[in-house]
Amino acid sequence: MADATNAPRENKDKPHGEGRGRGEGRGRGEGRGKGKPRDREEGGEGGELVERLVAVNRVSKTVKGGRRMGFAAIMVVGDGRGRIGAGAGKAREVPEAIKKATDQAKRAMVRVPLRDGRTIHHDVEARFGAGRVRFRSAPAGTGIIAGGPLRAVFEVMGVHDIVAKSIGSSNPYNMVKAALAAFKVMESPRMVAGRRGRRVNEVLGKKADAKETA
Repeated sequence: MADATNAPRENKDKPHGEGRGRGEGRGRGEGRGKGKPRDREEGGEGGELVERLVAVNRVSKTVKGGRRMGFAAIMVVGDGRGRIGAGAGKAREVPEAIKKATDQAKRAMVRVPLRDGRTIHHDVEARFGAGRVRFRSAPAGTGIIAGGPLRAVFEVMGVHDIVAKSIGSSNPYNMVKAALAAFKVMESPRMVAGRRGRRVNEVLGKKADAKETA
């Protein structure tokens, strides 16, 4: 009778112990191998780039049987040191549209030369479609004199002193794309000197002499 009672107990304890060992082994292995490195990579990207939502619109698509509602978002992404990118995305939900726009903005980032890390080197004007923007460099302490989408662009890019004016369409898509068009034609004294085959001091010296004679 003693052997009959002990046998079932050993069989019950054995599967129960194996279940604990396997469960604990998988949990620890997944936490060390996959969970933690993935969190670190996402945290690193968030610390390097600054994301800003410019606008969200509700859109609809007419299909067979009615209308299909969705959302369109436009995002700007920058590193605060002269890099800037913009993107747009559409989805059935707002978070998915923002994610698509952010991914597109990260893939299309451009670098803009800044003077002293706070303002642009020279005045510039550009347009995209019906939108036209005009940017002017400003002395230290001026701040960002701009509104709407342009302020978000300058904040994520790292510009601290600038005067911006939007002429024409106030559509955020056109304004942001016009700003990117202006950044693409912007040049620094080093870029101009390299194109002319001169030194930076020579380029800046000519500008200083022209101001004195004027």
